[in-house]
Order: sequence, then structure tokens, then C-alpha cells
Amino acid sequence: MSEKICLFAGTTEGRCLAEALGGRAELTVCVATEYGEALLDSIEGITVRQGRMDKAEMARFFAEGRFSLILDATHPYATLVTENIAAAAGEAGVPVMRILRGTDRAAGDAVCVPTVADARDYLAARPGRILLTTGSKELAAYAGLDMSRVWARVLPTAEALAACAAAGIPAAHVIAAQGPFSEALNEAQLKSIGASYLVTKSSGRAGGFEEKIRACRAAGVQPVVIGTPPQTAGVSLAEALRQLGAAQPETRRAVTVIGVGPGGEGALTHEARDALQRCELLLGAQSVLDTLTTEKETVAEFLPARVRDALDARPEVRHAAVAMRGDVGFFSGAKKLLDTLSGYAVTLLPGVSSVAAFAARLGTSWDDAALLSLHGRPGNLLHAVTQNRKSFVLCGGENSADAVCRTLCEFGLGDLPTAVGERLGCPGERVTRTTAAGAAARAWDALCILYIENEAAVRRVRRGIPDEEFLRGEVPMTKAEVRAVSLSKLDLPADAVVYDVGAGTGSVSVECALAAYEGQVYAIEKEADAAALIRRNRRKFYAENLCVVEGEAPDALCGLPAPTHAFIGGASGRLADIVGALVARNPSVRIVINAVTVETQAEAAACAASFGFAETETVTVNVARARRLGRYHLMSAQNPVTIVTLAGGVDHA
Repeated sequence: MSEKICLFAGTTEGRCLAEALGGRAELTVCVATEYGEALLDSIEGITVRQGRMDKAEMARFFAEGRFSLILDATHPYATLVTENIAAAAGEAGVPVMRILRGTDRAAGDAVCVPTVADARDYLAARPGRILLTTGSKELAAYAGLDMSRVWARVLPTAEALAACAAAGIPAAHVIAAQGPFSEALNEAQLKSIGASYLVTKSSGRAGGFEEKIRACRAAGVQPVVIGTPPQTAGVSLAEALRQLGAAQPETRRAVTVIGVGPGGEGALTHEARDALQRCELLLGAQSVLDTLTTEKETVAEFLPARVRDALDARPEVRHAAVAMRGDVGFFSGAKKLLDTLSGYAVTLLPGVSSVAAFAARLGTSWDDAALLSLHGRPGNLLHAVTQNRKSFVLCGGENSADAVCRTLCEFGLGDLPTAVGERLGCPGERVTRTTAAGAAARAWDALCILYIENEAAVRRVRRGIPDEEFLRGEVPMTKAEVRAVSLSKLDLPADAVVYDVGAGTGSVSVECALAAYEGQVYAIEKEADAAALIRRNRRKFYAENLCVVEGEAPDALCGLPAPTHAFIGGASGRLADIVGALVARNPSVRIVINAVTVETQAEAAACAASFGFAETETVTVNVARARRLGRYHLMSAQNPVTIVTLAGGVDHA
């Protein structure tokens, strides 16, 4: 054997390389601990060196060993070790191949974003508490987040505390302390505030980066990393094996993800039972493990990062299983888990979904029903219920069954026939038929499912709703024909985030909400009587995803999620300021402006030129309606409206 290789292990990929190369090359495997050494005992044809080395020790070891190649398969966040390996190999003149832990995993289990603004937008779209550790100078960039869910860790200086106050962070949410912060202290702080996210910069060893990441893994918190992730150069395991001329070892560890059904062992398929018998280790939420009878070792973990950690910590386990409630392909955590288990041979076994089980209990079909999950995620309940005669709704967390039914009652749908399924397939199973109002008045099991019938449901797409259908009062309204053209120019996707500035009666807001039924619409209106009218139209048209914001733009836009689209029907002479505020929030925002006066048309043209939009379009709509005059009908012209579209992104260069 002419090739002499040194492999730094510490991950599943490291063991996989050792198995593939053992006996094919003169391979020395370096591990830090005795436990790591013991895990390699079964691999033949390798030499194991146990113990930690600093850079100088590595350089001597490389020179003395006369290696032709160094393989770095250490953990993505063991950045100091990776830095030392690279530096020592450089001194010894030995090439290094860095093996990444799956190219589809951004910086391990972290979400990596290039800027603070990107971090803000990522967090704005997701619920949960946030710990910011990026310093007081960056706090202003988080404008737009709901600061009641934000905690900031800053230096104990007057300037830092003033920056927190200026950003709107409650005083009780400020952690003023001087580092360094250990992993244990980071974990304790995350757990004390119930954080779902920790925001940090990719600051390396000096900034305590590794301690933060390890604390996130221990606390089940999602890290959001600003800057270049630690894994930026290297090759995947598959590419490393290809370059080394080695085949993927047949002993690659297997993980079977099992859908166990709605609850209880009675719904398990034969495949699932066999997998439970074959596995050496069983993981899952404690509530799921409690429903299964097994003599295998169990680990009560279900978050993807924690499952990966548990598997990596037991490399001697060749076949593990992860049990998940319901079906692995229906609103399941299996999707995120798959992204995390790169390097493992993963098999999915479907189970009976709670919807299928509940439909069977009720004696009805579910292929003609709307399926909606409100368990830990947003969703447009009213769109599902008003567009479909049948709806199945998965409930949980803040969206309990009674809370969901209270929303139906709020919009005048309390009489709809409703069934509640509790603890399906488990002891204490109960199916209750009632109405939405009846279900709203009771407490139900934490995890349950609703079935809602609406015989009056009509599935249709509405554009240019007749003016007379809206509640009007004395408030100005965009007329149906102009509204239809304006909506076509907005070109809304289902998940759009829309601002309607100067919303008036809310006619445009309502139509936007019905079109972007998976998104959110914000009606900005400075007049109190108009805002009240919008709320009434919101209820009439079941526009659950329409939020009324009282105030004058652009000031009233502060604190809202970044828009993807905006309609400006009234600017009160501040059109340039409003367009500037929209572009600042999202340079790619699509804006449609309705101009009735020549002055507003000129302002819109000036905005198109000064902001440098890649796409501009101006059309004028002239509408005439017939009116009766004796036995004749005459066409009466309405005021022409100029519709200006600004889109395509703004060039800040």
C-alpha cells in the first residue's frame, strides 16, 4: 500500500470513511477520547491514535508519520480543530481534504443568512421567542419584529441599554452582561426565556460561537447564523469516497422513520411492527413512546437536531428507528428529519393519518375535504371552511379545538355542524358531534382533530366583487372595474404579504385577502370610521388573514412584516415617502398605485424614475356605466383612474 492517510474522525462520516478505507490504505484514525477509540474497535485494517493534539503536536505527528493525505471529518462546529489541522498540514506540506456533513445542511443544523435584515425577515415569518446575541449596534436593523418576543444580550453599558430602549425591547427582556459565556450559561439563558431561536454572528472561537451552537443543540433551539457558515469549503462524503476510489460501505447505518398512526399499537402496520423488532434503538416523543411496547433502548427525542445528536453519540447502533405520530407524509416532522439525517440510509414507513382514522370513525370520506393543520403553524381556517363543504383541522398548542371554533363563531359560523375527535386509537378515545359554538364552549384534549361541515360553501375565485356587496358608509372606495384591473396588476401569489395603504372601505384589502389566502394582508387606514368599516367588511367576507392597522403611512408601516406587494390607493401627498419605506423593507416589492389626480400621476412617475425600478407600467382605465333616462339608457363616464405598476427590484448600486 503506497498511500498513507491520516483521518480525523468524530462524526458518522468519519466512521464511514474508516470503514471504507480500512485495509485499502495505510490508515491512521485520530480520535479525541477513549470512547471514540472504542467505537472503532470493530473496524479492521486501521491504526487508532487517541488523544487531543494542539497545532504544534499535529505538525510533528504529520511530519513523523509521512502522510500523503489528511482527511478532516470532524464536527462542523469544531472550528478550532479544523483550523489547527489546516495550519499543521500546511507546515508539514501535506494536502487536506475537508469532508462536509451533508451539503444539503446549511452550517450543520443552523439556518445561515448573509445579513441582519435577512435574519429579521426569517424570524418575522415564524412564531417563537428570540435571543439576539449580535450586539447593541445591530438592534435597529431588527425593526419590524414584534419586540415582545425578543430578548437581547448586550454589554452592560449605558449606550447598549439606550440602544435596547430605542429598538423597543422591553427592559425586562434585556440581558446586560459581559462575556465570555459558557455552553451551560447559554443553555440556561435559552431555557429561562423559552427561546425558539438564537441569533448569532459567525464569529469564530473568540466570539463564543461554538458554545452558543452547542447550547442551542442542548436546549432544542434553532440557531440563526449571520455571515459565512463554518462549512464553506470541502466535499461531501460521497465525493470524498469517489476521489479516494472507495465504495460506500455496505455497513452504512440505517434509520427507519415509522408512522405509528393516530395512537396506540392497534394501528401499526406489519412493516412498522417488523421495523420495531429489528431496530436496536428507538427514538421519538415521549407521548409516542408511551404508546408502544418495546424492550429496546429508547430515547425521548423528536427534534431533528437532537435525534441526529443521539444517533451520532451511538455509532455502535447500526439500525435505529424514529417513531412519529400519524403518517410520515402528512403534516409530519419527517420532512425536516430527512434533511438532518444525511449520511444515513433512511427508510420511510407510512402510517394511518389522524384524518383517515377520524373519517372512518365518522363514516365519511376525506378525499373531497379540505385538510388543514393549525398545530404549531398558521393557516387560513375561514378560507378552508367557506370554500369546502368538508374540512378536517388538526389542532394543538395555541390553536386548540375550542380556540379554533371561537374563530368560527367570531365570523358568524357558530351554527356549523362540527365533530371533535380526541385521543384517537388510545385509551379514552372520544368522538363528539356538536356545533362550532358548542365546541367553542368546552375544553378538549391538547391534541385533537376537528371535522366541520358547511353545506353553503362555494368554491370560487372572486375578482371585482360588485360595489354594492361591500358595506360603504361615507368612506371612499375603489370601484369594482378599477379594482379588478389593479388586482391583476398586483399578480398576487397565494402566500403574498400585502400592504393596502389608504384602505378606505377595505374593498381592495378584502379581495387581496381572498386571493392571497395563505398570506397576510395589512389594511393601513388613518381614519377611525374607515378602519371600523374595514373590520366589518373583514367579517362579512370571512377575510381572516386581513389585519387592520390604524395610522398614517409611512409611519404606520413600522413593525409590520416585510411586504411582497403593496397597493396605494391614498397617499395624502406622501407618495414618495411611502414608496421609499416600502423599498427599504423589500427592494423587490411589487407596488400598484391608483392615481385619480394629475398631481398624483406626476408623483407616481417621479417615483418610477427616482427609485430605479426595473419594471414600470402605466395604464389609464376609463369606465362608463349605463343609467336609465326615461325609456333610454345612457352611458355615464366615471373619473378615469391611472394605474401605475412598479416592480422588478430596485438597484441600490
